[in-house]
Parts: sequence; structure tokens; C-alpha cells
Amino acid sequence: MSDLNRLTIAAARDLLKKRAVTSRELTEACLAAIDGAGALNAFAHHTPDLARERAAAADARLAKGEAPAMCGIPVGIKDLFCTKGVPSQAASNILSGFRPEYESTVSQQLADAGSVMLGKLNMDEFAMGSSNETSVYGPAVNPWKVDDRKLTPGGSSGGSAAAVAADLCLGATGTDTGGSIRQPAAFTGITGIKPTYGRCSRWGIVAFASSLDQAGPMTKDVRDAAIMLTAMSGHDPKDSTSANLAVPDFEAALTGDIRGKVIGIPREYCMDGMPEEIEALWQNGAQMLRDAGATIRDISLPHTKYALPAYYVVAPAEASSNLARYDGVRYGLRAKLGPGDGVTEMYEKTRAEGFGREVQRRVMIGTYVLSAGFYDAYYNRARKVRALIKRDFEMVFADGVDAILTPATPSAAFGLGSMADADPIAMYLNDVFTVTVNLAGLPGVSVPAGLDAQGLPLGLQLIGKPWEEGDLLNHAYVLERAAGFVAKPAKWW
Repeated sequence: MSDLNRLTIAAARDLLKKRAVTSRELTEACLAAIDGAGALNAFAHHTPDLARERAAAADARLAKGEAPAMCGIPVGIKDLFCTKGVPSQAASNILSGFRPEYESTVSQQLADAGSVMLGKLNMDEFAMGSSNETSVYGPAVNPWKVDDRKLTPGGSSGGSAAAVAADLCLGATGTDTGGSIRQPAAFTGITGIKPTYGRCSRWGIVAFASSLDQAGPMTKDVRDAAIMLTAMSGHDPKDSTSANLAVPDFEAALTGDIRGKVIGIPREYCMDGMPEEIEALWQNGAQMLRDAGATIRDISLPHTKYALPAYYVVAPAEASSNLARYDGVRYGLRAKLGPGDGVTEMYEKTRAEGFGREVQRRVMIGTYVLSAGFYDAYYNRARKVRALIKRDFEMVFADGVDAILTPATPSAAFGLGSMADADPIAMYLNDVFTVTVNLAGLPGVSVPAGLDAQGLPLGLQLIGKPWEEGDLLNHAYVLERAAGFVAKPAKWW
């Protein structure tokens, strides 16, 4: 029973339905694993009492035969999701002590499906980062390790990735603005999918860049991702960007048959200086899909080279607008004021103390590109580039391509502290293969597909047509089975 936390969602679901195990037993196994994994710093806030309460309720539902797929499944919730009565800080000092009076739509949907929330997961502050080093809680740590060097689990959903990879929970929520689900999934050897923009509600998720943010599941395999995404998806009238579309049964789409499908290989993603291991993995992935009956076709996405600079104009611009609401007036941190300080000094001091360096950097960039003299030169131009990137994908899919295969990241996980402050641009380059998907609003999934020379996981990314997550996950399922990735990190924590 002590190894129940190592189960997949699908395996646990089947055992729960047979009454071979209880949600309480699953939950206790996860809580014990969390207690023993403090060195990973994956969880920012623990909710054991709430977890046991929800496990008991799930067991009661299961006893009555009322068992949705997620009923009784212990999960972690990224700290970006507002959870009623539970600290929800977005890993920022400026939201210290904030306990929302409401629940995000996605976490409520998971609760309604009977899942058990174990706690809130660590992340980069306001989801701004690729290494989980901007968190007010300190960095989450990758359960994979090389010698004595601690590695990043990626970001911003680093705590979610570390928790799933280390079997602290059976699944976790993440959010993806420029790769923040897919990059950490690749770094930790798990599966992560960013659905089509609008598939999952953004209501109750602390906003970073509203036209890019999208919630998604982070799980141990593709089938689990399909199960969890089904529970997380759906139209929400409280979110004006939520799509009023029926939610398919994504698990039912996992037929394992991709014969006759066309997979595009974009030449622009083959970049100068790409490590040979990444190149070889990409070629192996294409061969796996070819062996499964798919046709591999070289394609062009010509505006890809402009994606990263366009993203780092659009995202900070939206962030500078969204983060203007944090002022110390009604909730969160309020800086200590001196004699004669007024409301302006309160705003300035609170924001200076409350926001970390990376958040301040991006707010300043965003404010700059939105300023009167530079709006057209930067922001409007970036929006036009974004439209061209979206059109590139539309033309490729209209030409018969069913999915696109790329690397998920330009490298395996790197050491904590190795690049955060030294070179922000080098950190931003971690998003080079992922930001196009957000700019175009498309679904993308990262699947673990191999190990590098150091024994660290490497991921491949599949990009799909809008609203075709089922087809995309089926391609990922075929790739997963062909790659046969079963490696787990050796426990050191």
C-alpha cells in the first residue's frame, strides 16, 4: 500500500472502481510521500485536512457507484489557481496572506469530479520564469539529479512537474503562457499538454498574459493527460474567451492508430548550435511515427524566427497591465510607510517590496513597449508578427498536415543557479520551441522520448490543429508507446 502514490491515474481509477483500494489509502500514500520530499520544495502550501475530507467524500461517492474518472484521485494544484480559503499567492510576496473567497473554475471542476487536492504547488512568480527560481518560496528542485548538482524542474510549472515526476501526486494542474507546461514536463520525464486557447477556463487563475495563458494537466503518461484534460475542460460563461464547445472524451481518442496521418517537420526548428542529442531524438521520433504508418513531410513555418522576440513584447505588455491591480490597498502585502507617505508612496513601496526582480523586469519592459512613443514600433508590430505566425500554421494544416513534430526544449534540465541572473536572454531561449504554439493559440503536448548522455530525460513536442486535442493526444500516445520511456529518477530526497 505504501507504493500507491506511484500509480497512474488510469490504474488508480480502475482499482477504485473495483473497490480494491480507497481514495483515503491513495491520499495517505501521497501525503506520506510529500512529507518525505521536503528537499524538492515542490509544494508551497499543504492541505492534508482538506485532502482527507475530500478523500472521504470520494469514497462515499465510489461506494454508491458514482465514479467519474477523476473521483478519488489525489492531485496537486499550481499556486496560480485561486482556491477558496487556501493560500493562493502565485509564488509572489505581494500576495502574502491572500486566501480567496472563491474557487477557480478549473480547480472547481476537478473538485466536482471527485479529485482530492493535496495542496498548492510551487512555481515561478506570477508564472514568469523557466526554472522555478523566481518563486518567493525558493526554487523547486528536479527529482532527476546528476552527481551532487541540483537541477531545475523547469518553469513556470516547476513544482507541478517535480511533484508528478517524484510520485508525490498522481497528476497536477499547470499553466502554459509560453511553454510553462511543456518545458517542465520535458525536463522531468512526464507528459504535459497545453490545450487550445479557450478549451479550459481562465477564470480564477491569476493572470500573466491574458491572450496567451492556458491551463492544462501534467501527468505520468498520455492516457492520464487525456483523463485529466476531460475533467478540466468546458465552457465557462465567466470567461469571455472560453469556447462554447462540447468536451470530447479524450481518452476514447487513444486508438493507437495513426496510419495515413501526415506529420510535419518544420525546417525552421533546426537551429544553429542545436545539440546532437536533441537532433537525434527528433529524427528518432519522426522514424517512430513513420514506422507507425504516418507520412513524414518537411514543412516551412517561415515566421518562426520572429516568435521569441514577438512573445517577449506581447507577454510583458499584457503582464504590465494585469499586474497593475496589485497595489496593497485591499489584499496581500502592504509596505510599511514612513511619516508623510501618501498613497503614491504606498503603491511604490509595496510594489518594490512585493514584486521580485524578474517580475519587475517584465513589467518595466511591458510598460515601455506600451508607452506612447513606442506602442507602434514594438507592441503593434509584435501583434502583426503574431498574426503571421498563426497564418503559417493555418496554411500548413490546410495543406493536409495533421500534426507537427519538434523538440520540446533546446537541452535537458540545467543546474539551478546556472543562468538565472547571469543572462536573462539565455533563460528566455528555453522557450524557443514552445512560444509559437501560444502565439497561435494551438494545442501542444510534450512526451518523454529518451535520455541524454547524463541520463536526464528529453522530450518531444507534438503540435496539433485547434480543438483537435483528441487527435493530438493519439499521436502522442503512439509516440509514447514507440519510445517506451519508463525511466524514473533515483530517489535521493
